[in-house]
Amino acid sequence: MPIRREHRHFYPIDWPQLSAVIRFVRAQGRCEGCGRPHMQDVQHLGDGRWWDPEVMRWRDGWGRLQRHTLPAPEVMAAGRVKITRVVLATAHRNHDTADNSDANLVAFCQRCHMLHDRPEHQRRRRITLRARKAISDLFGGRYPWLD
Repeated sequence: MPIRREHRHFYPIDWPQLSAVIRFVRAQGRCEGCGRPHMQDVQHLGDGRWWDPEVMRWRDGWGRLQRHTLPAPEVMAAGRVKITRVVLATAHRNHDTADNSDANLVAFCQRCHMLHDRPEHQRRRRITLRARKAISDLFGGRYPWLD
């Protein structure tokens, strides 16, 4: 996921190189949350379970092999399988972009990254909605800069 222009100044100049080391050297091209491989089309059920063709078994959302699973062809015939291209991104565990220590950085796929960032996104959304409400109260329900 590209960094927004307004947030680029929070990241160090060598962020692309640092991110590549985390994603491809330390994590070896796999999500550190669930184990999905980078730039591969992954068959998944939408609830976190995904088909690992290397071991020919389903894995759960944390990368653990499933005990009781349906074979991939039967599930695919039922039309439940979705296909997603996995792209790894480097995330900050504590959401502090100034803390680029090795222990704070982790390689996540899209699903794991969104699950990790969900509480932070909810917190920011609440702040944004409260700010909009405060501005609305201040200007009588109007946004003068939009007129």
